[in-house]
Amino acid sequence: MKELDYKLLSALAMIIEVQSFELAAQKLFISQSAISQRIKLLEENIGQPILIRSQPIKLTEVGTQLLSHYKKVKQLENELLPQLLPDVPVKPVKITLAVNADSVATWFIKALSGVLKNHLIELNLLIEHEERTLEKLRSGEAIGAVSVEKTPLKGYRAFELGKMNYCLVASKSFQQKYFAQGVSNTSLKMAPAISYDHKDDMHVKFITEHFNLAPSEYYCHRVRSSEAFVGLAKQGVAYCLLPELQIKDALASGELVNVCPDKILVETIYWHSWILVKGVNKKISQEIIRVGQKLLT
Repeated sequence: MKELDYKLLSALAMIIEVQSFELAAQKLFISQSAISQRIKLLEENIGQPILIRSQPIKLTEVGTQLLSHYKKVKQLENELLPQLLPDVPVKPVKITLAVNADSVATWFIKALSGVLKNHLIELNLLIEHEERTLEKLRSGEAIGAVSVEKTPLKGYRAFELGKMNYCLVASKSFQQKYFAQGVSNTSLKMAPAISYDHKDDMHVKFITEHFNLAPSEYYCHRVRSSEAFVGLAKQGVAYCLLPELQIKDALASGELVNVCPDKILVETIYWHSWILVKGVNKKISQEIIRVGQKLLT
């Protein structure tokens, strides 16, 4: 039975991380032909393709399994080596987490701050839609994820953090201009909205459920920033769906107005982490669960 060559797997991981054979070779201090040869050798050993040489570079199903395995091994190694070699200078523990933008803008950073202050960590946050963060676990790119999915992947555990309430908000001037007679099927067709991007179905789901409008029946700005959502809404540029946790002060001061106080969208949020998580990764998981369950309704 063949054994995995972790030198070859490290080349695979670096290529996916930097999305370039040339940059990956520079990071590993080898030539570009050498890193191409490592991938070729890995594919020969496995007997299947592991990379799709496209833009962006993608993994095949087998490549995904290999990268996921390699990331888990590196995670265990990062925890074990300081115990075995206490006199060797400690390198930062690389930790990649997948999280949705709304969590980052509200409670997630608070959950990480204590651990980041007290441990040597190189953090990489992958910002993705809450419906798709688990894809980063499946591919091996991340070792933990915030998601609206309740069912964990094989080898992972899921913890319910709480519920995030979303409401439809705008500035007072915007409300008077577009919603003076209330929010309706007719007024929404004329009012500019904001969504995260074309994949963001939260706004679409809300408008469809409560007002029976298709996305083609109203227009919508695309802005990939939760903070920019708030800024544009405060400036009276558009209305948008935002988590109450993010705008509670603006609602209390009247800077933003809930234009549909009788309608709300509730998302249950879960934290997914590897079953064998330990050391600093376990501390991060514990803090995410503690803070999330404290701050989310």
